[in-house]
Amino acid sequence: MVPLRHLLEPTLASLELLSDSAQVPMWIPWPLPSGWVVTGFADAGDERSGALATVVALSGPAPLGGVGDLAIVAEEPGIGLACRLAGMAGADPGDGFDSGAPDGKVRHDGHDIALWSIDAGAQYAVYVGEAMANWLWFVFSPADTGVLMCEITAVRDLSDRHDGDVAMEPPFGALSPFLTEALRPRQ
Repeated sequence: MVPLRHLLEPTLASLELLSDSAQVPMWIPWPLPSGWVVTGFADAGDERSGALATVVALSGPAPLGGVGDLAIVAEEPGIGLACRLAGMAGADPGDGFDSGAPDGKVRHDGHDIALWSIDAGAQYAVYVGEAMANWLWFVFSPADTGVLMCEITAVRDLSDRHDGDVAMEPPFGALSPFLTEALRPRQ
């Protein structure tokens, strides 16, 4: 396991700081679901290697009522940051998670990324796949917020925020309590 390095406020300065050290993508649904905002960032790695795992946290109206949270994790195999967020043991989704037909897909740069739902208990809805030789995880809280996966059709890499002449500037909100609670040091 690689140590958690930063839990960062949802600001443009934090986004730029993390994108400078990220060795993996910083995924975000694009366009964002209606009413959703970026609510924080986190990464795992070390000063020598940089960020080997990144988290982009988002919050917004849950499709079935209330507020929902989503953490999108990109990580090299064996890191375990997404498992920690989802309250799962281990570092990867486990053998056979992708043995059946995918439960969803998102597009990036003209390519489909297959995603499979994995059991993380009653508290979270979790989807995982592989993109650009790294794991791509969607961790929804509470679990019923996972129905939002039906609306997410594409992802963009925040570390490449410029598409031609147009810069992608995501909206920011308050720091995510879900992210801070899930990544708080364990006793």
